[in-house]
Amino acid sequence: MLVVFPAFLTSFGLNASWRDVLFLKADLGSPNLSLENTYLINHEWWRLITPVFLHFSITHLAFNCLWVFILGSRIEALDGKATFLLIFLISGIASNAGEFIWTGHYLVGGLSGSIYGLLGYCFILELDQKMPRYNLPIALYLFMFIWLLIGFTGILSFFGFGNIANTAHLVGMMSGFILGLIAKYGFKI
Repeated sequence: MLVVFPAFLTSFGLNASWRDVLFLKADLGSPNLSLENTYLINHEWWRLITPVFLHFSITHLAFNCLWVFILGSRIEALDGKATFLLIFLISGIASNAGEFIWTGHYLVGGLSGSIYGLLGYCFILELDQKMPRYNLPIALYLFMFIWLLIGFTGILSFFGFGNIANTAHLVGMMSGFILGLIAKYGFKI
């Protein structure tokens, strides 16, 4: 429900007044988009996480919610709600910041970066286990990794999937890998 309300409130990203408050902020008068002005000078830290809760279509919202349910419920059941929320938030923030820094895109939205973070976390914890921890089929991991690679080719936009924040997906997955490694070999999250 937390992601459904903002999606409808912002008219799936079309409402400019909400967009100016919730999305990553660009200095439109400057050739450089500024993280410094947004986060350090103006202290608008919420802009790092709010794009996670914004979606641009009902299909986008439905698929993302489905993935969070599939992955999140398994992580919650085995590792607890706190671990799920931590992975979700860290990978969401990292993916939004990564997309903004790498590509300059500031009108990004969706749970996909967090989803790839959850997936990366599960993958690392299951990597060398004799028994599957989260009971996710290998085909699911393979599909998501191939989807990520295909996204970077631009072919998905060609087939009508719209602009995809591929860097956000990659950074989200890498943050999930790191959190999985910390959970597996370091301290418990």
